[in-house]
Amino acid sequence: MSEKLIVIAIGGNAILKENQKGTVAEQFENVRTCCGPIVELYEKGYRIVLVHGNGPQVGNILLQAEAAADTVPVQTIDLCGAQTQGQIGYMLQLSMQNSFREKGVDGKITSVVTQMVVDRQDPAFQNPTKPIGPFFSNERAEKLREERPELIFKEDAGRGYRRVVPSPKPLQVIEADSVSALLRQGHIVVTCGGGGIPVSLENGQYQGVEAVIDKDLAAALLAQDIKADMLVILTGVDQVYVDFGKPSQKAIFRMTASQALAYMEQGQFPEGSMKPKIQAALNYLKGGGEEVLITSMERLTDALLGNTGTIVCRDGEAS
Repeated sequence: MSEKLIVIAIGGNAILKENQKGTVAEQFENVRTCCGPIVELYEKGYRIVLVHGNGPQVGNILLQAEAAADTVPVQTIDLCGAQTQGQIGYMLQLSMQNSFREKGVDGKITSVVTQMVVDRQDPAFQNPTKPIGPFFSNERAEKLREERPELIFKEDAGRGYRRVVPSPKPLQVIEADSVSALLRQGHIVVTCGGGGIPVSLENGQYQGVEAVIDKDLAAALLAQDIKADMLVILTGVDQVYVDFGKPSQKAIFRMTASQALAYMEQGQFPEGSMKPKIQAALNYLKGGGEEVLITSMERLTDALLGNTGTIVCRDGEAS
């Protein structure tokens, strides 16, 4: 039986898949699919923390808000993030509890509404780049700017204008001690959903911040704080590749932090795809972490057995 503590980062697109409508039934089915490998690891004695993305879910909330803009007051992004933590946490709890019952496992799972401290002086606030929510016509974007001058819109891929918000560096998981306490009691803990709810300390008081934190960077920080044995980052491919999509494409089974950094500097890992995951891996290792596994949800169990996946380890430990 393993007693390893692992932090698993799951993308929001694993819960609301591309080309799906996003119905409740679809999302629950996707979550149920995620539960199988996680319950299997729990049965083997792993202590597990789940960090989930929320991009599609926040986008839907903002679409709903836009549709009802004439009758319902606008919500801030931090509140939208809090809503998705409750929504996805509930789906994971219900599905996991049912999976426990089906397998006869005496399991526990709890979600924690999690705040993440950011710095208002972070350069990201001077250059917001993270697109969120629906596409708007130029006319609608201008009207929204008149109503709320603080909003920033940018043209996106010729499809219209989207709101962009800062994506600052996560600095502190406020509820990290609560996560550790639940782990000691045998719970799977769902935390840092969507990268955590961004807050900043202003004049001795925490204030919600309109921003979006990268969930992989948040998972890396949490993994450092709770001294996890491994950070697992789940993505759409079984392994990390160099020359991805080219005839020279090659899978990487294991690489050191220095090798990963060199590949990243060569431009091997795209900005909106693998690069944030590699950066999160490097952050975790630099903070004292042991190793990072990057793989798909479907191959998670195989990857932990060493049959697939990509391990990123500290320098000198690649063999």
